[in-house]
Parts: sequence; structure tokens; C-alpha cells
Amino acid sequence: MMIDFPETKVVSIPCTPLEGMEIVHLSDLHIDHKTPIKVLEKLVTIVNSISPDIVVITGDIIDTNPLDIADKLMLFKKICCPIYFVSGNHDLRWLSLLVTLLSSETVHFMDNRYHCLYYQDQPYYLAGIADRFANFFGIKRTSNTLESINSHKIPLIFLAHQPKDYRLALRLGSSVFLTGHTHGGQIFPFHLLVRMVQPFLNGIHHKDQMYIYVSRGFGTWGVPFRLLAPSEVTHIKMCAEMV
Repeated sequence: MMIDFPETKVVSIPCTPLEGMEIVHLSDLHIDHKTPIKVLEKLVTIVNSISPDIVVITGDIIDTNPLDIADKLMLFKKICCPIYFVSGNHDLRWLSLLVTLLSSETVHFMDNRYHCLYYQDQPYYLAGIADRFANFFGIKRTSNTLESINSHKIPLIFLAHQPKDYRLALRLGSSVFLTGHTHGGQIFPFHLLVRMVQPFLNGIHHKDQMYIYVSRGFGTWGVPFRLLAPSEVTHIKMCAEMV
């Protein structure tokens, strides 16, 4: 886990139909038995203070058997808005248990699924895909159920763990693609290695008609340390044009 609690990063993403909508984007928490519960309690407090319309988590929530950290995972149910999450590669070993523990009326699992939601009176789709390594764990990864979205002329926010899935997001007609996995390289100069295997490292990008945001993530992996790649809690504000 990171040594210092990350500051909230405010990001504006153009999506005129959803102008004014606010999202907290979390990724790569990597919660395990070493993660201080006070850090997660503070995270919940910060999210609730932002009071977003939704929270999205783009994978790698855990790094251990979720039954061993159930008290920490239950804290997410104290967040006062709906949460939508997709799997990351570190979740896959225990995914069934994780989904069972987290899922509720306000916490929704989004692998290979979509929901039609509303911001004020504006409909939009929120969709997600299982991590790219899912098949290696005998877990289904398919976009078949998502293909019908493209025929609808309303905004689509697409969630996936790895930036490589931007091509799928584009094909489905996404307005916004939210992802993580890279940690922004975590420790300089490892960002050079990440860029060899991922199309985007961190931050906001624009591809055709779609905006992409790659979170550097909340936690750490391997060593509890970052260099020139600070962790983040991302506060996304939908706007009419790039600020």
C-alpha cells in the first residue's frame, strides 16, 4: 500500500449530454492484510465528501483472499452513492468470492454487462468488460451482450481494467473510457516498460470521438513505494468542452 494518502485529482471530461455529472474513479486499490483500515476509512470519507453521482472501480480491488479482508471490503458499502466495478487481473483468482462479498443494492458488478442509467433526465449507458486475463482463470470474457449498445444514440461510459481495451470501447461507440492497470509506471523509469505493452500510461487522451482516462491507481503492487507516479483518487467532472 502507498505510504502517503493521495490527493484528489480533479479531471474535466467533455460529454455535453452529461454536463454537470460527477464521478469518482478508483482503480488498483490492491487491498490486502497489510492495508491499514484507517486508509480505507479515509477514502470512504473523501468519496462521500465529494458526493459524486456514481463511483466506478476499474479493477484490482484485492491482492488476497477477500474472506481474509472482509471487514475492509465492507467499508465500500458505506459510500453514499452507487458503485460499479469491473475485474482486474489481481481479482480473478478470487473473483466469485469478491463479487459475493461486495454486491448489493448499491454495489454492482459490471463484467460483460451494461446498465441504462440516468443523470437528471438524460439516459446513458454504463458498461464493463472482464479483465483480459479472465479466460486463463476459466472466467467468461465476452462483449456479445454489449454489442447492441452501439445502435443507441445516447452516451456510453465504458469500464475496463486495461487500457488495451480502448479498441473495444471505440467499437461500441463509447463517449468515455475509464481504465487503470498501469499505476502510471509506479516507480520511474518503469513507465518505459509499461508503454511497451500498453497504449496509454496515465491521464486523459482523445481517440476519434472518445475520451480516455487512465488512472494511476490508489494502491501499489510489489513494493509500497512510488516515484514520479503519485497515486490518485480521481474526481471526474463532465463538461461541455475541454477545460
